[in-house]
Amino acid sequence: MLEFSPSVSGIIARLRGGTLLPYLGPGVAALSGTSVPTSYEELAAWLGAKVALPKRARGNAWAAAQYIESARHRATLDAIMAGAFAIAVPPTVLHQAIAALSPALVVDTWYDSALRTAFAGKTGWGEIHAAPRGRPGEFRWYRAYDAEGAECPVSYASHWKTLIYKPHGCVAPEPNFLVSDADYVEVLTEIDIQTPIPDAVQERRVKGGFLFLGCRFHDQTLRSYARQIAKRSGGNHVAVMEPGMAKNEQKFLSEVGAMVIERPLSEFVEHLASSLGG
Repeated sequence: MLEFSPSVSGIIARLRGGTLLPYLGPGVAALSGTSVPTSYEELAAWLGAKVALPKRARGNAWAAAQYIESARHRATLDAIMAGAFAIAVPPTVLHQAIAALSPALVVDTWYDSALRTAFAGKTGWGEIHAAPRGRPGEFRWYRAYDAEGAECPVSYASHWKTLIYKPHGCVAPEPNFLVSDADYVEVLTEIDIQTPIPDAVQERRVKGGFLFLGCRFHDQTLRSYARQIAKRSGGNHVAVMEPGMAKNEQKFLSEVGAMVIERPLSEFVEHLASSLGG
């Protein structure tokens, strides 16, 4: 693992130059003070509060979602997930700073729509969400939505200044959730050859590495996704991690060549956002 103390000005320069692209985890949503789940552990607790789970599924969001999908039908799982994120997450200063910066690509891995809210009123942007192929009748890997929230052809992304990529789905403008074990089995069988990752994402990542903010990599699924999204990118990633990382997180960040800043996210984001605003 590479450890260093890069200047915020250097990170800002790379963000503005397009050689560093935001990659947001649920920890960013947590900075808003929202009451919706802001970790997979909290999401597992939410699912367990809605449906009585067998012991093997308790405390694990993916296993809990799989049990609900198998025992109660996919529509029930989607409704419970939509309920978990029904309260809109207010954009943080980081969301607002990213919207002002309008980078070519933002990867946002949590299910909230705070970034869409931050971009509201701007033009020249859109989103691509992962589509759960476990949902009856779904045959696509992903769906695209324009700035007004209308579904549109994925090809429209080539005209957007900013593409927001939601690789696990999102609650809005339409609910799309990758969350059950079956969802991920479907995707992970193809992700090594990049099929589930939109061409527009593959094209835009080439020019830059990723700035990982609010992310955890303590689970194999999360590491697999991040590894494949970062694959063939411009490299030179930077990860801001809360002190006390797990060993598997340290190993993963070393494998992808990420320079690590161990610092409280709230402190770093406040500094970063104020510098971007300036």
